[in-house]
Amino acid sequence: MNELHIRAATAADLDAVLAFWKVAAEGTSISDDRTGVEQLIARDPEALILAEQDGELVGTVIAGFDGWRCHLYRLAVHPERRRQGVASALLAAAEERFAALGGRRADAMVLRDNATAHRAWSAAGYGPEERWRRWVKPLGA
Repeated sequence: MNELHIRAATAADLDAVLAFWKVAAEGTSISDDRTGVEQLIARDPEALILAEQDGELVGTVIAGFDGWRCHLYRLAVHPERRRQGVASALLAAAEERFAALGGRRADAMVLRDNATAHRAWSAAGYGPEERWRRWVKPLGA
């Protein structure tokens, strides 16, 4: 296997990313469609980070920064490529991005019942902050 290549996604990657998430990501989000990902890339072209190996998409993470906080979403690694350093490389790239933007702390959206994700996030030095709970409200129709 060749070296892992980390890069920002472009509009040309969107269909591949959406298909990849159906295989590699747990759960779904209201923004898991072409329009949602197009808006992300239009607003912050560096936010969606891809990992490729041998020309194949093997991992993703969204590293969003709103000017105040650093948010991580959609850390996903192809099931056949897990435990090979892909998530670590993606998180390192995200954390480098945050540091360059002046970010001070990263938080991650992690499904409560995804034990595999809990192990990966914990191994990367992240932990749950039990005193907070995420509150959500879908916007629009």
